[in-house]
Amino acid sequence: MRGKLVFVAGIATGYVLGSRAGRERYNQIKKNWLKVWNTDVVQDKVEVVQGFAKARLSEVPGAVFAGVKKVSTAVGGEGTPGQKLDRTIAKTKDAVDDVAERVLPHDEPSNPSTGTPSK
Repeated sequence: MRGKLVFVAGIATGYVLGSRAGRERYNQIKKNWLKVWNTDVVQDKVEVVQGFAKARLSEVPGAVFAGVKKVSTAVGGEGTPGQKLDRTIAKTKDAVDDVAERVLPHDEPSNPSTGTPSK
């Protein structure tokens, strides 16, 4: 869903920036966008996302700090540059997984490469 919204926003932005119709067309697009934005369905989803973000926001700093600590320890260890790189990559993946576990709801599986819930 997020990808679709970003795609639509990108198309709208490109159209506005590339349009030769000028300010009048921009105002027309803005007016129509605000009509959509202010519908009950969209605002219900906005409230859901805001609630999720507020509930998870307090968990982010601790999770990120723990991840940075893991990665910096891996970088500073002994070994050849290749060994350090391998260790750092592994620790970074572990850190991302840890952040995802702390921040994402536990009832939804996540995609560890993007950190977004899978459908």
